[in-house]
Amino acid sequence: MLKILDFINESSVWDILQHTTKPIILYGTGNGADKVIDEFERLGIELSGVFVSDDFARGQTFRGFAVQKLSFFEERYQDFIVAVAFASSINSVMQNVKNIAEKYETYVPCVPVYGDEIPNRAFFDKYENEILACYDILSDEQSRKVYIGALKFEYTGKLEYLFDITTDKQEVFENILKLSDDEHYYDLGAYRGDTIDEFLYYTSGKYQSITAFEPDTKTFKKLCNHCEGMKNTRFINVALDEKAGEKVMSMLKGRGSALTNTSKGYTIKCVAVDDILIDNNCTYLKADIEGNELSMLKGAINTLKLCSPKLNIAGYHHFRDIFELPLLIKSINSDYNIYIRKHPYIPCWDLNIYCTITKQ
Repeated sequence: MLKILDFINESSVWDILQHTTKPIILYGTGNGADKVIDEFERLGIELSGVFVSDDFARGQTFRGFAVQKLSFFEERYQDFIVAVAFASSINSVMQNVKNIAEKYETYVPCVPVYGDEIPNRAFFDKYENEILACYDILSDEQSRKVYIGALKFEYTGKLEYLFDITTDKQEVFENILKLSDDEHYYDLGAYRGDTIDEFLYYTSGKYQSITAFEPDTKTFKKLCNHCEGMKNTRFINVALDEKAGEKVMSMLKGRGSALTNTSKGYTIKCVAVDDILIDNNCTYLKADIEGNELSMLKGAINTLKLCSPKLNIAGYHHFRDIFELPLLIKSINSDYNIYIRKHPYIPCWDLNIYCTITKQ
């Protein structure tokens, strides 16, 4: 049996940071940095400072630290560890991280976008059977490479694992999804229309219909304005869930808006994909819905069984998503071919699950 989890016998990023004698400097501020510092405090990891890119260092403070430029710590210490604690897909920012990693020992301590599970040794012990089961259902060698590389990165925080599995989206659209001009597209989490633009690019502007879902009210208005005048479209201001009802939407802005179990937010209507499907016409379904992908799929069982749409599902909001979502999809419709790809982003965001059915 292939020992795909051998890497967990190495030290995790948290182990390394707990036992280092070097100063640890955090690169970044914001929500992700808050979560990293919270875990540092839980584990007793000492933090020596915080820095941001030079253009963003304006004398501010963060979690009791004066936010500095990197040069401040270069003058103060002979050597140190950099812990990257923010997310970006901007080429210049990612290149800057690479440049820093060439000079200093650099890690990305992985904290969840949603939930509270950390990909440490206990996590891998808990989900070992599911992780192995998912590996066995993946449909090509690149998916298996991405799968293992992503798990290695999340456990070790080593950037080389991340960069080694990163590929452009064009390969997916050309070799896996292969969109045609007769698609009935369901865009779940359409935001301001960027993924509709992406869809139109790869179909040369030709399609049968577009159904776009966006739960955030302000963003929904921008989506409608962006797509004004497009033919055969419908726009629905609801959240996607396992079944119809009402839930609380967080008060975060833009892409960060998500369903929450707390009372902080506003009430929003939820629907299931199966309940909104028209004439069994769904040939391509994309979902990036801020951590509610699992519940959405449970509410799309009939759609996946009857329509077998091509799937493009975000697989990174919870660390379990990378194996939990493929296993659920395969259990709903065993005919699906399951692919995983990782697109340019630090940390392991924009990791997507793509599914198609080979026509006989």
